[in-house]
Amino acid sequence: MGFGSDKPASAMSDFLRNNGGYAVIDGGFATELERHGADLNDPLWSAKCLIDSPHLVRRVHLDYLEAGADIIITASYQATIQGFEAKGFSKEESEALLQKSVEIAREARDVYYEDNGNERSLRNFPILVAASVGSYGAYLADGSEYSGDYGEKITLEYLKEFHRRRVQVLAESGADLIAFETIPNKLEAQAYAELLEEDDIKIPAWFSFSSKDGVNVVSGDSILECASVADSCEKVLAVGINCTPPRFIHGLILSIQKVTNKPILIYPNSGETYDGQTKTWIKSTGVSDVDFISYVNKWHEAGASLIGGCCRTTPNTIRAISNNLSKGPDALRPSEPVTSSRSVKYQLVK
Repeated sequence: MGFGSDKPASAMSDFLRNNGGYAVIDGGFATELERHGADLNDPLWSAKCLIDSPHLVRRVHLDYLEAGADIIITASYQATIQGFEAKGFSKEESEALLQKSVEIAREARDVYYEDNGNERSLRNFPILVAASVGSYGAYLADGSEYSGDYGEKITLEYLKEFHRRRVQVLAESGADLIAFETIPNKLEAQAYAELLEEDDIKIPAWFSFSSKDGVNVVSGDSILECASVADSCEKVLAVGINCTPPRFIHGLILSIQKVTNKPILIYPNSGETYDGQTKTWIKSTGVSDVDFISYVNKWHEAGASLIGGCCRTTPNTIRAISNNLSKGPDALRPSEPVTSSRSVKYQLVK
């Protein structure tokens, strides 16, 4: 049984209360893997490192823990059984790689506890490992995760069957919860919610949507309707937004609060625009480092209780978020860059 298996929403509320009303989620993964030397020019993207560079995955998890993250997300966003099989792996080997993503995160947590146990014990709450599940569009690696347009042939039942075994494996791998991330449309949210109930998944989950206009998710579906799907599922312990420009986050928090009392999570990107042709992020469209961090306490005051970063954010971002939340509105502004300025290819999300 995982974290909050019996009463997910109340377990998360207790977790947050024990930490002063907030928790810090980690930041962008691909930026850091590439900074450590990984080559992610592959349809598997960051999941490729589960095969050839697991030590780098562990290193990035540790970097975020050392920066103050309370929740670390596994490198399984683009890891699917279908994707691994396309690379020549058997079904059993593919499932083992999914399990490995959780094992590496747990190992990093153990190392961090060994090095920082006394300090951490004073904070009265555990570090959580969230098993990432990316959308069907992320598996396609064609940018449809940013449009939510899967075509008329992709049905609710198709999405459920696509995700089913992956979710089962991750739920049985020792993670504390499942992070359904960058959900682009209502249909996929509904598929996730039904899977959690039909398969009696034993660990809770969070639902995190993406938006490009601050009103709807990227498909054009109403954020209110999407958040309502998450609210209606008892196994969902938090709902929110990720991989969305910081300028839209405040309004989205207020919208989500209209349809749920569950804790709200947000982990925006740096505000840059992803160029699907060059597969790079356009730096000129992002917010400045200082502006990104200046939003943090405003988001918390607006109602977000789990806060972190997504694409192009770094351990410096997470360190600044942690410092600001611990000090409140009077926190000092960062003295060094907190978002990445590097041109990163194949960095789609997380």
